[in-house]
Amino acid sequence: MERSSGILLHISSLPSPYGIGTLGKEAYRFADSLKAANQKYWQLLPLGPTSYGDSPYQSFSTFAGNPYFIDLDLLVKDGLLHKKDLADLTWGDDPSQVDYGKIYENRFPVLYAAYQKGWKRDREAVEAFQKEKRWLHDYAFFMALKRHFGMKSWMEWEDDDIRLRKSEAMKKYEALLQDDIQFYTYLQFLFFRQWTALKEYINHLGIKIIGDLPIYVAMDSADVWAEPEFFQLDEDKKPKEISGVPPDYFCEDGQLWGNPIYDYDKMKADGFGWWIRRVEGAAQMFDVIRIDHFRGLESYWAVPYGEPTARNGQWRKGPGMDLIRVLTGWFSGLSFIAEDLGFLTPEVAQLLKDSGLPGMKVLEFAFDPREPSNYLPHTYDRHCVCYVGTHDNETLVQWEKAMDKKTIAYAREYLGIDKTQDLPQAVIRAGMRSVADTFVVQMQDWLGLGAESRMNAPGIGSGNWRWRMLPGAFDKKLIQQIARCTRIYGRG
Repeated sequence: MERSSGILLHISSLPSPYGIGTLGKEAYRFADSLKAANQKYWQLLPLGPTSYGDSPYQSFSTFAGNPYFIDLDLLVKDGLLHKKDLADLTWGDDPSQVDYGKIYENRFPVLYAAYQKGWKRDREAVEAFQKEKRWLHDYAFFMALKRHFGMKSWMEWEDDDIRLRKSEAMKKYEALLQDDIQFYTYLQFLFFRQWTALKEYINHLGIKIIGDLPIYVAMDSADVWAEPEFFQLDEDKKPKEISGVPPDYFCEDGQLWGNPIYDYDKMKADGFGWWIRRVEGAAQMFDVIRIDHFRGLESYWAVPYGEPTARNGQWRKGPGMDLIRVLTGWFSGLSFIAEDLGFLTPEVAQLLKDSGLPGMKVLEFAFDPREPSNYLPHTYDRHCVCYVGTHDNETLVQWEKAMDKKTIAYAREYLGIDKTQDLPQAVIRAGMRSVADTFVVQMQDWLGLGAESRMNAPGIGSGNWRWRMLPGAFDKKLIQQIARCTRIYGRG
């Protein structure tokens, strides 16, 4: 990756009049602002449809796009909606926060109206789209079934025959739920039509998109329901063990993620075809893929199903270079970033070295007065991506307030600033001038926002993923400030 910089801002955090960021004009405006600010990357979180808890890392499909991001004004422009269809609908009272309850309540009836107008009109284009997206029918069928069963997890569906995909039940429900299957198919058609146009525009500006590939998929997903043979499930299709991380900096009980564990032996015997298809789908969305929880490819924390916390898990050996060689060889023109954070061992460090992928450096982890840290900028080599913080971290303003006096004093000493100077801005400048090839800043940190704008607090199950940037916040003054800083340190 060339010497460059970028900004991390999820689609959901864009301004819009409809309660959540979308693929419409504000996304194009943000791309224009990135260009004016001399940025080369726009980093996003996963774009899949979100489930309980609203986390983009727990999606109903690793391939599908989030229907919430379909821009309603573009649907009006396309003749699929009228402005009156959007009148008198409430999307939430606070423009700085997503109200997922209101979005869930009001979005799908509006999108269904668009489907009723567009399905026949776009039939040929949709059929071509279906042929291109091999995962689409399983996903649309899965979502139709979820709606039929009251949006329960597929493990709780009352009909075991369809839960276990028995052929007669599959035929029965396909006929019964044809309209909903078509509806969910059409939503993906709309999402990808809007996404493809936006991505082409972004790339035309000379900006690349970094996207996250979560290491796991959700248990309640079309991925597991449709291909259970690639996961460690029992005869009743319930997980034997689930994912998580041991107690750490973020959470003293560890984090119980709850995803099913892959059956890597079967995946390897299949030539890792499931992973190839998965990355192929991600490559259609992103220019650079950040492999989330990279250390889990060396060894992963497996927790017995039913445990209340992640404390009683065990380390299991991951696929390592067997999988990485397949992916980097198969997708030789695609760039990857290894999210090598968490509990690292010499074996994980060796895997990163063997992979040849750039790892991550997080400045908020750097300033420990008790011991040297390899997150301090003077320790970097070029082949890495430096972040102020990720979506799981505090904003810089929040971080400064939370740190003890010794840590803050050490940070100021290291950065060469006194008590009168702005510490968050000094941290950003330290990342900008580091030798790391790429430097990424959360939009909240450029805006100087505090705890109210934190995207995710790991280990807390509610209230996350809600922050939104207010209209006009990314103004001309800030654009010029970022552009100047980028030029000074040779990243523009």
